[in-house]
Amino acid sequence: MQFNKCSRCGCFFVSTGDVCPNCKPKDEIEMNKLRNFLEDSNMNCSLESISYNTGISTKNLNRYFTNDSFIDYKPDVNL
Repeated sequence: MQFNKCSRCGCFFVSTGDVCPNCKPKDEIEMNKLRNFLEDSNMNCSLESISYNTGISTKNLNRYFTNDSFIDYKPDVNL
């Protein structure tokens, strides 16, 4: 384990991963919301559109899209 800074709230914590134990459940909820949105949406959406429709910040969306579970989805930056 190492000393990390939470990429979501900015607090420091000792554990593995990029979010603190307090933010981990919030990340899981948002990732499920994003997964459901992408499954229901047949169109290619921009990052801003996904953020608007899901309520998830673009900062967190960028983090989630680097996750292996979203590796096949690339938001359209030109819309």
